[in-house]
Amino acid sequence: MRDRSGPTNGISIVGAWLVLVLLLLASIGAGQLFHGAPWLPFAIAAIVWVKGTLIARYFIEANHAHPFIQWALRVFIAFVPAFLLLTAWLGERLARWTTL
Repeated sequence: MRDRSGPTNGISIVGAWLVLVLLLLASIGAGQLFHGAPWLPFAIAAIVWVKGTLIARYFIEANHAHPFIQWALRVFIAFVPAFLLLTAWLGERLARWTTL
């Protein structure tokens, strides 16, 4: 069953935008302060996932889309942080695989 609730049931679109700005500042700050920390890729991947979810819900309004579109967006939003983590762990190996 599709979720037909609008963005006004949670935070407003302005609230979502403010959360996105705060998450942007948090990710920049974390990158500057904790550069090289082993947990940083996990934190950044989580921030990217939250930002993608907010964008899909409040700006794309995916909760009003066809179930297939909702599924496709969820998969995309899940794969982006997963590939960020893969790149953080296997960056040099992935670079070798993709060079000519």
